[in-house]
Amino acid sequence: MNVNGKHYETISITGGKKPVIQVIDQRVLPFRFEFKKLYTVEDAFSAIADMVVRGAPLIGATAAAGMYLSLCGYTGRSPITDYINRMARYLVSARPTAVNLPYAVDFVLEEISKGHTLAEKINLAKDAARHIIDLERENCLRIGEYGLPVIERIAGEKNGKPVNILTHCNAGWLACIDYGTATAPIYLAHDKGINVHVWVDETRPRNQGARLTAWELQQHGVPCTIIADNTGGHLMQHDMVDIVIVGCDRATTNGDVANKIGTYLKALAAKDNDVPFYVALPSSSFDWKIADGLTEISIEERDPEEIKYIQGVYNDKWISMLITDIESNAANYAFDVTPARLITGLITEKGICQAERYSIRNLFPGKISL
Repeated sequence: MNVNGKHYETISITGGKKPVIQVIDQRVLPFRFEFKKLYTVEDAFSAIADMVVRGAPLIGATAAAGMYLSLCGYTGRSPITDYINRMARYLVSARPTAVNLPYAVDFVLEEISKGHTLAEKINLAKDAARHIIDLERENCLRIGEYGLPVIERIAGEKNGKPVNILTHCNAGWLACIDYGTATAPIYLAHDKGINVHVWVDETRPRNQGARLTAWELQQHGVPCTIIADNTGGHLMQHDMVDIVIVGCDRATTNGDVANKIGTYLKALAAKDNDVPFYVALPSSSFDWKIADGLTEISIEERDPEEIKYIQGVYNDKWISMLITDIESNAANYAFDVTPARLITGLITEKGICQAERYSIRNLFPGKISL
């Protein structure tokens, strides 16, 4: 997508004698647009855990690149197979909820196994990481192409009035490689000349909506308005939301989805007000091994300090400000699960399906057994 009129992607790999993974440091947006270079597998782990990078597809791509860096840093002190498996477990442990992380690592492991020498394994790992990056980019474009007609139909009913779309957290190009998942249909609609407007949830406690989604939409020229997280229901009650589109960190074979905390509440409000609620996700965000999201998806609990403090810029200086009593307890659940019954449809790179087992199976034959 565009930043100051120039196209960027969220991750790139440079080979050579000193391989480097370059990512956009999302922690300092929208105040500064900076890149961070990753040289080691530990750098990749920290980038994921500390949310230098975030968003399910980008986390997977960074982990794949981390596997490549791990092989570049192999010293021969332990058997290479043991070392590779240990590095894989290490990267997967960085964050627990997004299934794209183990998916990408497993893919690289499978490709590495085809090599016999260290040099072969390094080249295979690099190619595998680049494949994941290319695949996620292409998947997001396809999600946009399948989601576009949904927005077009609403636009046709509104006779030129804005199509008001509500989204939650950041499922844009910053969270992916390009296009985004939830934002891909929005970008394609805007570029086609459709009058769209996006309600952007602030997404406490880290404010990925206010700080990331609004910034990237504005960079692309898409009209948007930041709202407090609890505003969505009010807007829906007053016919100010035409459709909700969110991303996904892990989906089950029955159609339950885990996404940023607060998504479930948006789905409830949408259901109560007859507002279509769509989840946009690549197939890499499906966990084909589980069916019940409420009991089988591990929900990440992050540091309570993220709730008690808020970060921002004051007098051109980056500050962290306490907003609660210092002794207050806080619980910081990073994700929640939206049951399939509340979801209108799943927008994937293969098409749109219902959030239920047989419809998903028809779209992805061979992935789900009866």
